[in-house]
Amino acid sequence: LDMCGFTANKPVIMVIGESTGSRAINQTVREALPKLLDDFQIVHLCGKDKVDNLMLSVPGYKQFEYIKHELKDIFSIADIVVSRAGANAICELLALQKPNILIPLSAGSRGDQILNSASYENAGYSYVLKEEQLTGETLLNALHTVYENRSTYIAAMNTSPLSNPIDTIVSGNSIFSSFEHPSNKLEAIFVNE
Repeated sequence: LDMCGFTANKPVIMVIGESTGSRAINQTVREALPKLLDDFQIVHLCGKDKVDNLMLSVPGYKQFEYIKHELKDIFSIADIVVSRAGANAICELLALQKPNILIPLSAGSRGDQILNSASYENAGYSYVLKEEQLTGETLLNALHTVYENRSTYIAAMNTSPLSNPIDTIVSGNSIFSSFEHPSNKLEAIFVNE
């Protein structure tokens, strides 16, 4: 909390929009900031060259272009994470069991973030807010919904077979172990001959 100048009396929202930042997410957060700050403190990883110098001294709002070593500290203080829905992002959110709002990249995307977010929403891990529906009001409503129901999201993530990623990696019990690889069939054929 000290790193951001935050207090312990308001929840912390971490906003991260990819390494280069997200123009749509950045703009929406900044436009809605007065209302957001009524109820939350915001740490905003806005991307390279995307820090708004006019907002550097706003109490309860801390911007960074990006963070490397301190990212673990930011995740630890975050009550809710607002993020894109790339594979790395969603795996981190599940591993850390952070209640989250996913805003999948849609315009010009391959569609993977749309599929990722739909999967996480269906599993009860995430609240999804489509970029086309992103406004200050929809973001604020989503934050309140997720914050009020955060224990439900955490409980759903806790039931995931991948909720402990270290054990999953060490034991080899990943979701992929249930798929039969074609080479396994070939090996069986040669062994049986």
